[in-house]
Amino acid sequence: MSDPAGYPYEETHDLRTGPNLHESLLGLLPYIGVWRGTGKGGYPDIDDFDYAQEVRFSHDGRPFLAYEARSWIIDAEGRPIRPGAREVGWWRQPTEDTVEVLLTHPTGFVEVYVGEIDGLKVELSTDAVVRTATAKEVSANHRLYGIVEGDLLYAVDMAATGHDLTPHLSARLKRIAG
Repeated sequence: MSDPAGYPYEETHDLRTGPNLHESLLGLLPYIGVWRGTGKGGYPDIDDFDYAQEVRFSHDGRPFLAYEARSWIIDAEGRPIRPGAREVGWWRQPTEDTVEVLLTHPTGFVEVYVGEIDGLKVELSTDAVVRTATAKEVSANHRLYGIVEGDLLYAVDMAATGHDLTPHLSARLKRIAG
């Protein structure tokens, strides 16, 4: 496929198609794909909730991964009630065992994470959080990702609305593509 000017462009979450993965991203290779599953959330200021989520890690041959996550609040039977959180961003691997992540949220804040890769585990902490005047006050986040038994597991701790880092989200996602 090419754009109107004839320049090739491809982005893929499947390593069997499209451009080769940039060599600097080999530590993140296990994450590339489309993942779906469910999780649990809560925070001191909100009621606990269940959610469904889809996460995509894709690449276009350059030294970063494109990332997109969408979620839906679900009922006890797993049926969607309403849209949930959404975030987009980029993951970069500047060295063999480090990672930098940039995430943007439509609710008005942007996060810059730094972290480490240890085999199939990635641990991230915010280096900066910037928000608009109308966004909720989020001051820090900590994320732990891992590939366990072929699934993508993650947990998020958040510091917001006057609270220190507190467990907020956790999920188990299965690879459905890639």
